[in-house]
Amino acid sequence: MGADSNVAPVIIKRKKVVGGGGHHGGAWKVAYADFVTAMMAFFMLMWLLNATTEKQRKGLADYFNPTIAVARISGGGTGMLGGDNTFSEMTLPQVGTGATSERPAESDSARGTFTQGEAQDAEEEALRELEQKLLGRTGESALDDGLMRHIVTRLTDEGLVVELYETAESRLFDDSGRPTPLLERLAAAVARVADMVSNPVAVEGHVRAYPIVLAKNPAWDESAQHAGHMRDLLWREGLDRDRVARVTAHADRDPAHDNPMDPRNTRLEVIFLRDR
Repeated sequence: MGADSNVAPVIIKRKKVVGGGGHHGGAWKVAYADFVTAMMAFFMLMWLLNATTEKQRKGLADYFNPTIAVARISGGGTGMLGGDNTFSEMTLPQVGTGATSERPAESDSARGTFTQGEAQDAEEEALRELEQKLLGRTGESALDDGLMRHIVTRLTDEGLVVELYETAESRLFDDSGRPTPLLERLAAAVARVADMVSNPVAVEGHVRAYPIVLAKNPAWDESAQHAGHMRDLLWREGLDRDRVARVTAHADRDPAHDNPMDPRNTRLEVIFLRDR
């Protein structure tokens, strides 16, 4: 006998359970890692700004600038896998204007030469870098703390003036007029940084005033002797002899302090002259 057709069918409902209580604690780690990476890059940037010169920073910026050619000629080979680099003259986009090193225009800049203003700016920058190197403003000094208090620098229209001062406790010359070990160390430091530029050098000697009761004032002879000794020390430390343009004695006619007998008026000036 067949089944009763009036019986209601049995309906089975199966509910799909979707888990909603999963782990959600990993997103902050990714964000934190990005933050730490950014902070590391920031502090590295701050360190580079403090530890490099303006010229070095420009070089770093140019290195990461893809629009500046890093070589004058192609770096590609000539073999089967050779070719031009992206900065070679034949690969660079040609828009019909401008110039290259192989096809210069009539202007000095396109020929790779400096105009007078550009040359002066480059010289000014070189002298400032020499000054910063000598005084340790770039993080590394050519002088130790004991020598630093005997030196003062200034940029003038004539060039970079490096003044070496004598004090009552530390003298540049002994009683016989011979250089002391202090002056020898100062001369060695100046000669080391002198290689950073090719400017001619002038050496000038100054002495403090002597009492007017002296029958003969030795200031002229003494300042000339001091300047000559400084020139010889620079030569001994490796300065090219041809770079010395002049050696001058000023006696006590140009004191650095109001008191003409102040020991600090006994000083030497090494001037890195500007190219005229």
